[in-house]
Amino acid sequence: MSYLYALGPVGSSSVTPSCDCLAHRFGNAADNGTRERRYPTDTTDAEWAVVRPLLPVPGWMQGRGGQPEAYCHRAMLDAVRYLVDNGTKWRAMPSDFPPWDRVYAFFRRWRDQDLVTEFHDRLRGRVREKAGRDPEPSAGVIDSQSVKADAVVGADSRGFDGGKLINGRKRHAVVDTLGLLLAVQVTPADTGDRAAAQTLLARVVDAHHRLELVWADGGYTGSLIEHCLTAFALVIAVVKRSDNMRGFVVLPKRWIVKRFFAHLMRTRRLARDFERRTSSAEAMIYWSMTLLMTRRLARPRPSRG
Repeated sequence: MSYLYALGPVGSSSVTPSCDCLAHRFGNAADNGTRERRYPTDTTDAEWAVVRPLLPVPGWMQGRGGQPEAYCHRAMLDAVRYLVDNGTKWRAMPSDFPPWDRVYAFFRRWRDQDLVTEFHDRLRGRVREKAGRDPEPSAGVIDSQSVKADAVVGADSRGFDGGKLINGRKRHAVVDTLGLLLAVQVTPADTGDRAAAQTLLARVVDAHHRLELVWADGGYTGSLIEHCLTAFALVIAVVKRSDNMRGFVVLPKRWIVKRFFAHLMRTRRLARDFERRTSSAEAMIYWSMTLLMTRRLARPRPSRG
């Protein structure tokens, strides 16, 4: 776990930066100037005020090696947000962003060092606090979503979901009762829900010690329920659809995770799986949720008359 983004001076420069990110204040980002924010995905000033204190501190500021960064952290965030939301290729990044290979290096570093997960989890805690909840959830919902895979996805990480008739990958996710992501695992589409749930729920319980109850659909019955109760003291409550139901029916709690998957599909990079590595696919999902949460946090509280 890295430190929070430094707020106080750490050896300030005499030149007043045009951006207050650490790359401008103590790195070399001032050599590349700042960009005009023009896209809907760019962080607003209200979002940046929320996001900035929660960013991981760069390794070069903690004495862990590396050179001071040459590009603005806010511009890097905006570039990744643009790519995730609009579904462009890395090499098709608009020219007013930093060079695409530098943005990809930023994305790769945050993926490999779990910084995007750390940043995401901090945002989730703030969103829960703003909603009057404890930062750590006590209940969640689990489900999976099969999506088609692009041609770049290799045979070793793709499969055929016979139930959904989809050749691609499957996203296994656990969300809290607000629909915020707790953990995600991307597997070939032929991976069974129960098999993936064992490893996914082990990760969730290890990270969220207050978690006691998880709602699921009928695909999570069988030995999984006893395993979770014995190994994790976690109750799996199965919400089944009645045989007498006709047409669309909103099922208790299950609609929460369905809404989460609907949000992912509105993010164009996630409309299908374009990533060569499953770790990149998971990182894209975390980035998509950071977009949602920063907008919620920047939204002014409704006035009470």
